[in-house]
Amino acid sequence: MKDTLSTDDSTTTTSVGTSSSAYSSTRREGKLQPTHASKSMTRPMLAMLGLMLLFILGIAAWKVWQIRTGIAQSAKFAPPPTAVTTAVAKMERWQPVLSAVGSLKAVNGVTVSTDLAGIISQIAFQSGAAVKKGDLLVKLDSSQEEAALHTAEARRDLAKLSLDRQKNLRSSGAVSQSDYDSADSEFRQDSGLVDAANALIARKTIVAPFDGILGIRQVDLGQYLDVGKPIVPLQSTDPIYVNFTLPQENLDQIAVGKKLRVKANGVAGDQFEGDITAVDSRFDESTRNITVQGTVANAENRLRPGMFVNVDVLQSEQDVVSIPATSISYAPYGDSVYVVKDGKAGKEVIQQFVKTGPTRGDQVSIISGVKAGDEIVSSAPFKLRSGIPVKVENSVQPANEASPTPPNR
Repeated sequence: MKDTLSTDDSTTTTSVGTSSSAYSSTRREGKLQPTHASKSMTRPMLAMLGLMLLFILGIAAWKVWQIRTGIAQSAKFAPPPTAVTTAVAKMERWQPVLSAVGSLKAVNGVTVSTDLAGIISQIAFQSGAAVKKGDLLVKLDSSQEEAALHTAEARRDLAKLSLDRQKNLRSSGAVSQSDYDSADSEFRQDSGLVDAANALIARKTIVAPFDGILGIRQVDLGQYLDVGKPIVPLQSTDPIYVNFTLPQENLDQIAVGKKLRVKANGVAGDQFEGDITAVDSRFDESTRNITVQGTVANAENRLRPGMFVNVDVLQSEQDVVSIPATSISYAPYGDSVYVVKDGKAGKEVIQQFVKTGPTRGDQVSIISGVKAGDEIVSSAPFKLRSGIPVKVENSVQPANEASPTPPNR
């Protein structure tokens, strides 16, 4: 083995066993340069990295192709159309109303009683009967008053005879004017006693003060009736008053003479007609409501005092766009309906926000958002969304009556 050390100004090379050495280094200008052997090791690594990168890109491209194919296939799939019922928005002539809850009150209503104490000697009525003014209801024992009446009548008759005698004698000048005046005064005093006895007997004879319907009897024959003790209620029910309240903002819509409709739960038949007959002079300070009184005809006495009733104050007629109330989808952000339109693949629905007005039975009026002739989904709008296809099935329709009547009425 031969060792050689050579030195010049720019390069220093050391070789040890050059024939068997695996690596050699060359230092030039202070930098280490890769040899031919290290370069031959780098190429396979780069090739392997390139193949891995191509493999990853291939997998990514395959996944993208799968996703795009799935999207294309889902776009071809369409769910079946949703079955809906529809109604056509109509322009109708409505008579708007102001609605309120009222209470019925008799035009004349009292509880019959007495202002004199006594024992009941006669009861001349039946509970619930209709009576006329002046009909006898109850008679208290008045035997003492009748005896006093007979005495007063006897004295009056005697005074009448004395007065007639004095009158004849006065015409002939046999008696003085003062004697005649005394006889006349005595007669009038005795007549007054008769009237007082008759009045006392009348106060113990209780009669109906007006025409009406009696309530339940509250006394019995032979009972001692104290002053003010109730005997029987008496109500005059034809006509009958209805009292109700309306808020301050409705003041311009009420006036004496406006027509009323009254409906009472539990009373079969048509609504009862009436008129506003009085409007209170002041508002309630706690509620800012005003009391209104109407008078309603009640010839058959089907309405009774104390009943709660639904009252409608009729307003001037106007034209409105009407749809079923079941068409409205109510939400905090606004009320809406679904309008049926012709789409590319058939009928579809478009959500349309609306402003609603007064209601009438099963119907609601639309101020804006829908026009007459629009086909509206009339049931279950909550299951729809804008743009979905629908199938119209109108074999069964929801209620859409202006004056609905429940089936059990």
